[in-house]
Amino acid sequence: MAITKEFLAPVGVMPVVVVDRVEDAVPITNALKAGGIKAVEITLRTPAALDAIRAIKAECEGILVGVGTVINHQNLKDIAEIGVDFAVSPGYTPTLLKQAQDLGVEMLPGVTSPSEVMLGMELGLSCFKLFPAVAVGGLPLLKSIGGPLPQVSFCPTGGLTIDTFTDFLALPNVACVGGTWLVPADAVAAKNWQAITDIAAATTAKISS
Repeated sequence: MAITKEFLAPVGVMPVVVVDRVEDAVPITNALKAGGIKAVEITLRTPAALDAIRAIKAECEGILVGVGTVINHQNLKDIAEIGVDFAVSPGYTPTLLKQAQDLGVEMLPGVTSPSEVMLGMELGLSCFKLFPAVAVGGLPLLKSIGGPLPQVSFCPTGGLTIDTFTDFLALPNVACVGGTWLVPADAVAAKNWQAITDIAAATTAKISS
């Protein structure tokens, strides 16, 4: 199952969140939602991740819950059982995409080059995560890909900041962006949920201005 530009465009900015403690998952998500965020990507990078995702799905309404760092079949099975809204991967293989399709998981796979985009198009995809966006070429790369492949849309993630993300959103082939700046580790450690809401609000205000 493939994600569409129409699905991604209303999201605008998608926070990429690493949850170390399950008890922080719901407060982080609610803080982001209070700041106007419409979707989150909870990464599978910690032992707490799956339980954190379960808690968010059970307790947080009105926000799309995606799962990042999906790299194998077991990851897909775990999140399919939870019933998440979509999955994000740093890269992809045809096997991984077929497994996602079989499990009914909407995938946003990572790419770094036109060749990977074209292979994904052959597999029925039209939206990709450009990752790590800035490191692999950022704005110039996206502009270059947009020439021969205008039908494809991206969610660039990796290296974007609150000061630069709108430059990416201004491109016609960018549907939304991903970013880690919305959930600073020091704010989470201090349980300063208002700080996260304030950053989210400042971020979403830039989209509407």
